Amino acid sequence: MKSISVVIPNFNGKHLFEKYFESNYKILKRLGHEVQIIVVDDASTDDSVSYLEEHYGNEITIIRKEKNSGFAHTCNLGIKKASNDLIFLLNTDVTLEEGYFEKLYKYFELEDTFGVMGRIIGMEDDNILDAARSPKILGRKIKPSNFFYLQDSDSLTPTFYLSGAIALMDTRKLKAINGFNEMFNPYYGEDQEMSIRAWRLGWKCYYEHNAVCRHEVSASTKGHKDNYSIKRIYFRNRYYMHHLHLHGADLNLYHLQVILSDVLPSILTFQFYKAQAYIDFLKNMNELKVKKTAFRRQMRFYKSNIGINDIIENMQLMLKYKQVVKL
Repeated sequence: MKSISVVIPNFNGKHLFEKYFESNYKILKRLGHEVQIIVVDDASTDDSVSYLEEHYGNEITIIRKEKNSGFAHTCNLGIKKASNDLIFLLNTDVTLEEGYFEKLYKYFELEDTFGVMGRIIGMEDDNILDAARSPKILGRKIKPSNFFYLQDSDSLTPTFYLSGAIALMDTRKLKAINGFNEMFNPYYGEDQEMSIRAWRLGWKCYYEHNAVCRHEVSASTKGHKDNYSIKRIYFRNRYYMHHLHLHGADLNLYHLQVILSDVLPSILTFQFYKAQAYIDFLKNMNELKVKKTAFRRQMRFYKSNIGINDIIENMQLMLKYKQVVKL
């Protein structure tokens, strides 16, 4: 049985710990093997840390940050501290159903598994909020498909990316790719970009429909920014992701597509967030170049030349002849 390190990023989540943590804590403690719980506090201004210290004391490890920086950096601190076989990322606004982990262990019997996620449903209903995704390309834009799962529960279901809210991952592989890209701070798209890197190194991401958790939507990020800023961050990170993983003519055509379909309409309609997001992206071209070059070196080390189109083909092969249920 593999041991688990649980990494919980937190910002002003005392009310969420009060609602959900005890239930998750009991499930983790009942696993019957070594569990390390690491809470990384992103410079909260509420009483999150004192609440945890009072109620859980020496049972958990708390890392306090002096400055708020966002999801990717916060998670990476926990990932560095983690020492067990598997790392489980858990949002403060998620509650696990019984048997969640027991349904996921089988995936790590496969040598090329990077990680696996379960089904996310609503906190008050059974509506599916997150499931498996497959990638598609519109023009040169990479987009996830609608949610899906396989009718045959014994089949292994690939997913384009793992949700950072409830992903169980191989610690060695996660550390090998240096966790999340911190350019994506404060949030949005970092889990998708990390999963793409895993696929491109020859590893696989899976979805398990029978492992279930509940999620209070956006509760952990609510109130961080105004709506305009959130949209600007979202599109900036979309531009980052494409620039990091497209090459040559595809990359040039992508930027042309963005200018014609995002930037110019954004200016003409006076909804400037996409244009400003693209400017934010351009300002960080040098750092993107460094990241891209470093990942190319890593791909050479792992003797891989997988691109986005190869990921799509690999997933299509894995789903061939399977009964796919689209949501």
